[in-house]
Amino acid sequence: MSEIFTNKTNLSRGRKIERVRKLRGWTQSDLAEKLGVSKQAISKLEQAENIGDEKLNDVAKALGVTFEGLRDFTEEKVLYNTNNFYENCGVTASNIVANVETINNPLKETIEMFERQLEAARKDLLEIVKNKINRND
Repeated sequence: MSEIFTNKTNLSRGRKIERVRKLRGWTQSDLAEKLGVSKQAISKLEQAENIGDEKLNDVAKALGVTFEGLRDFTEEKVLYNTNNFYENCGVTASNIVANVETINNPLKETIEMFERQLEAARKDLLEIVKNKINRND
């Protein structure tokens, strides 16, 4: 078990690139395009144990993260930061519901307006039909 934990915390620089790329939802082709290299070059890069600081900095910029963030990346840090973000950001289920109700409120008002317009159009049509019937009598 400690071997698995050690492997996760001591990822090679190539594996760190792979993990961050996947967290961003990017394919190897996406990263390759950003760096102006082939998909095969990215595959080789992600398998590398050691990558120089300059190359790692270029990859970090392409991924939209800091050099330090990529260099020091661990899955535990991602989990820790994710958990702390949600715990400390003040987002609760009731806040989300309140925001959804606020967003839906204009929709409700729009529906009510169209229903009033539809009712007025029905009344106008009914009046037109009555007038035509009265003329034909």
